[in-house]
Amino acid sequence: MPLPVKLNDIIEALEEASEDISHFLDRRTGEIFQLTDEDISAARKDKSLSAYPEWQQESILKAREILNSEEFFVELPDRYQIHEYEIMAEFALDLENPDDSKYLRRLIQGPSAFRRFRHAIEPMGLEKDWHHFHHQALEDLAPPGSPLHTRWDFRDLKRN
Repeated sequence: MPLPVKLNDIIEALEEASEDISHFLDRRTGEIFQLTDEDISAARKDKSLSAYPEWQQESILKAREILNSEEFFVELPDRYQIHEYEIMAEFALDLENPDDSKYLRRLIQGPSAFRRFRHAIEPMGLEKDWHHFHHQALEDLAPPGSPLHTRWDFRDLKRN
C-alpha cells in the first residue's frame, strides 16, 4: 500500500509547475521529485553519467529511475493542465463586491495577467482568500469520478 502523501506537498509542486520542470510522485514513498526537461532528455540518452557535470548526475539517475519504473511514479500536471487564468477568472467572478470583481476581471486581460493580479489582490485585502481559493482549485483538479482522479488516487492524501 502506498504511503500517504501530504496534500500541501502536491499543491506546492503544482504551484511550482513550469514549462521546463516536471514533478513526479513516488507512489511507494510519497516523495515528490522535480526534474528539468534537460535531466529527462539526458536520462533518455545512452551516455555515461561521467559525460555530465557532477551536479547533474544525481538528477539524471533519478530521471532514469522514473523513466524505467513508470508503475511507481505519477507525473503531476504541468502549467498547461492547471489553467491559472481560469482559476483567476473564477476567483474574480466569485467575489461578493461587484466593483472588486469587475476590476480584477479587467486586470487579467492580456499579457502579464498573473503578475498584475498578484499585485492587485494584496492591497485589496484578498490575498488570503485567493490562496484558499487557489488551493481549493488545485485540489479540485482531480474531482472524484474523473479520469484524473482514477489516475491520481487522492484518497490516500493527508492534509498538512
